[in-house]
Amino acid sequence: MLGVTDLPTYLAGLALIILLPGPNSLYVLSVAARRGVHTGYTAAAGVWCGDAVLMTLSAAGVASLLQANALLFGIVKYAGAGYLTWLAVGMLRAAWGLWQARRQPVAEGDTQAQEGAGERPFRRALVISLLNPKAILFFIAFFVQFVDPGYAYPALSFLVLGVLAQLASVLYLTALIFSGTKLSAAFRRRKRLSAGATSAAGALFLGFAAKLSLASG
Repeated sequence: MLGVTDLPTYLAGLALIILLPGPNSLYVLSVAARRGVHTGYTAAAGVWCGDAVLMTLSAAGVASLLQANALLFGIVKYAGAGYLTWLAVGMLRAAWGLWQARRQPVAEGDTQAQEGAGERPFRRALVISLLNPKAILFFIAFFVQFVDPGYAYPALSFLVLGVLAQLASVLYLTALIFSGTKLSAAFRRRKRLSAGATSAAGALFLGFAAKLSLASG
């Protein structure tokens, strides 16, 4: 179909890949839990735009350039790791603030205003997606396995694979967003729980940063 081979295997692999936790999905879940469905989808839109850019770069051959140029790969890699670390530090600071204020009653609207001050979910999610050279390499390595080399229009094959990947991401992030909003009420009532969850998210982001910084091309 349109130069795509072994579609069932692609869909099965895609489902497994989408379900693996990563900084993108974790950030969307965190935003939805703190600020609700609308803001969760704003962050998810940043992920989808970032993934679309990475898929386009992969199809255009940028993945091969990164793989061949160790210096360029290193620059992008450490920039991504640094950004994830910066986000992690912000989460840990927010968790400490929540812990210090755990005995102070705060109105729901005030809590949301404090948590959302200065945060731009779309931009943050977009940058998290883009500053990940391993994702570019992954897209080209995974997609190319399901493109018929003899098909006259390989760009169309990449487009089909990309659209299917985005649809799977939409379904998965939607599930995360609505799961996160169910947690939001509990987080607002229980500041210790909120502080603990935010600390855990910050620690995971530090882990993602370390993993990216140690990655090889």
